[in-house]
Amino acid sequence: MKDSKKFWDDSAEKYVKSPIKDQVTYQKKLDITREYLTPQSQVLEFGCGSGGTAILHAPYVNQIVATDISDNMITIAEQRAKDANVENIRFQQGTLDQLHNADGSFDMVLGLNVLHLLEDVDDAIDQVHQLLKTDGVFISSTSLIGEVNIVFRWLISAMQWLGLAPYVSRFTRQQLIEKLKRSGFSIEKEWQTSHESVFIVAKKSGAM
Repeated sequence: MKDSKKFWDDSAEKYVKSPIKDQVTYQKKLDITREYLTPQSQVLEFGCGSGGTAILHAPYVNQIVATDISDNMITIAEQRAKDANVENIRFQQGTLDQLHNADGSFDMVLGLNVLHLLEDVDDAIDQVHQLLKTDGVFISSTSLIGEVNIVFRWLISAMQWLGLAPYVSRFTRQQLIEKLKRSGFSIEKEWQTSHESVFIVAKKSGAM
């Protein structure tokens, strides 16, 4: 955990300057997400990075709680929200298990490009399920490291050993779906944006 925090603290400035590679795909993800938002929505985004997505969704909801493991990311995100005159986002440094919100607090939880960076993905999904209201949705965009070319996986390992890449969990699309279902989610929408990435809308149903 400490190594991951240090990596993202050190990478914050560079991360902010990196442009979104595929604007069309990113916009489609925003549009799909907004289908589930209302002016009353209480939203949590964990792994919010520099806050860009939270800021874009803020006009459509009541409040967003946006968290990240990196203090430096949160500092940047707070400044970006201030510059954009967005006042309904509460940024918080920390992880899911450091939240003080009661179970059933949120209508939506966003985990964008973050699940594969966690050491205990199953526990994180369980926590998301608990934090959601009944019929709330968990929207995730996830890199499927378990499906990338084995040479690239070796490269990731080498970069991690050199401190040039963060920890990553290596699961496949099917393994991720099984994790979500095991925690009590049903899959509302699934969009494999590429061979190695999947965008999922998962719903917390009323009955287990």
